Amino acid sequence: MRVILADDSTLLREGLVRLLTEEGHQVPAAVGDADALLAAVDREPPDVAVVDVRMPPTHTDENLRAALEIRRRHPGTGVLVLSQYVERRYATELLTGDPAGVGYLLKDRVTEVEEFLDALHRVAAGRTAFDPEVVRRLLARSSHAEGLARLTPREREVLREMAQGHTNAAIADRLWVSRSAVEKHINAIFDKLDLPAAGGQSRRVLAVLRYLDG
Repeated sequence: MRVILADDSTLLREGLVRLLTEEGHQVPAAVGDADALLAAVDREPPDVAVVDVRMPPTHTDENLRAALEIRRRHPGTGVLVLSQYVERRYATELLTGDPAGVGYLLKDRVTEVEEFLDALHRVAAGRTAFDPEVVRRLLARSSHAEGLARLTPREREVLREMAQGHTNAAIADRLWVSRSAVEKHINAIFDKLDLPAAGGQSRRVLAVLRYLDG
């Protein structure tokens, strides 16, 4: 796949470029600020843009705005956000709209190469990829605690796996239950959270995360 990188850490950029090229992917641009990111994506839209949240000049939300602009200008380009911390506002703002091809990983996760590459492939394929810690924070700080309180412990586990972008089959394998049991849990989750059963895995995940964020 074709990947454009945006991070103000030269060391991290070069490390990711080397990792991705060794895996057979193309990296047409690796930049250090939001303006250069948008210019690179406009010039040659990639399959995925890997974007750090906080970058120069103010180290606030330049890259988040750039990521949202990429989603608007190039809906076929996936966006995988990297962050040092769980930036709840940024995560939920990025999720607003069509969730296909969106991911959010903590930078520590990049050191786990297989997990990073798996997330990259999921985002490129139009699915979602969320760090388990990001999902945990979204669940824990939800303004819809009353709705979540109605979920059983197993349903919360299934919801957490869904939000990470796993398919029903993958959830069944990870939780050591049958696929039909997973489907029943998912239907119960939607009923208890008053969410319609959206068609498609990533739309379903975003519906849950949107509701949790309020």
